[in-house]
Amino acid sequence: MSEPNNISWEDFLKVEFRAGTIIHAEPNAQARKPAYVLKVDLGELGVKTSSAQIADHYLAADLVGKRVLCVCNFPPKRVAGVRSEVLVTGVHDEAGRVMLAEFPLAAPNGGRLM
Repeated sequence: MSEPNNISWEDFLKVEFRAGTIIHAEPNAQARKPAYVLKVDLGELGVKTSSAQIADHYLAADLVGKRVLCVCNFPPKRVAGVRSEVLVTGVHDEAGRVMLAEFPLAAPNGGRLM
């Protein structure tokens, strides 16, 4: 019997984690909390949009060129007036502010996490 929080390898493979490069970032004026509208180049998947509450640690201009980890197989969702097509991942710091999950080397856009 598996532990309640354990998942199978097959469950993990259902989540489509892919590397992407932020190519555009601008403030989301419709968001209640400071957020950005991001355009992320995901290679063969194309350029996808995301709304992300990451303004505590990042300026919009500094986000362009960052290589990030995205979840690409959630259905699109309307977030603060934006059709968000991918989830840009990160972790919370001690104060609850999101820090992006980034690749320090040039991961290929659209490359799948395995």
